[in-house]
Amino acid sequence: MKIKMRGQDVKVSYGSKEALHGITLDIPEHQVTALIGPSGCGKSTFLRCFNRMNDTIEGAKITGLITLDGENIYDQRIDVVELRARVGMVFQKPSPFPKSIFENVAYGPRIHGLVKSRAELHNVVEKSLRQAGLFEEVKDRLHEAGTSLSGGQQQRLCIARAIAVSPEVILMDEPCSALDPIATARIEELIDALRQNYTIVIVTHSMQQAARVSQYTAMFHLGHLVEVGATETIFTSPKEQRTQDYITGRFG
Repeated sequence: MKIKMRGQDVKVSYGSKEALHGITLDIPEHQVTALIGPSGCGKSTFLRCFNRMNDTIEGAKITGLITLDGENIYDQRIDVVELRARVGMVFQKPSPFPKSIFENVAYGPRIHGLVKSRAELHNVVEKSLRQAGLFEEVKDRLHEAGTSLSGGQQQRLCIARAIAVSPEVILMDEPCSALDPIATARIEELIDALRQNYTIVIVTHSMQQAARVSQYTAMFHLGHLVEVGATETIFTSPKEQRTQDYITGRFG
């Protein structure tokens, strides 16, 4: 099994407060890896290391090694804009640009110079919306504002926006926490389909969701990686008592 991304002894601090204490974790290619654990345990902080989103936080310091296909993503030669195209991100709250549905998806390919003609751009937009399971619902109103869509549709639009720049990895930070159960089920089905073409890392506060969508699960607690393994193993026979306590609801 190929390892797509790898974190080795990753530490993150904000000023004098250390948020992550030496995390080492492999992310297998074309699999869904779920990061679980109680609120404030560091799972979102770790996720954001994979596309250097923590760079945008004042006072954040990251040490250790994080690689994409074996290349150090914190190397000075790395173009961060290009990195964030290769490692896309979908946030907790759907966040469409204040633009039309079409322009939300077209924006990335256009600024990255991925298309040479209007026809090619239209093809990329349609393909991305289809992959996100949204095209049939919006094909007759592509000129309408992305913000006019329902919450679940907006989140699928944000997934289409990430897909449009041909990423290799998609990071999802609690992508369903603001959605109703029906919209959540649509996103979960979508995640399962997307892993054929992309490597996915998802932070979720829902253990049921982790069990449904992921092949691997990593348990975080107080900035430490407690254990990682095949999802079925983590949920049925975890090695660590803290994992057992969390999945049985003793803390969280």
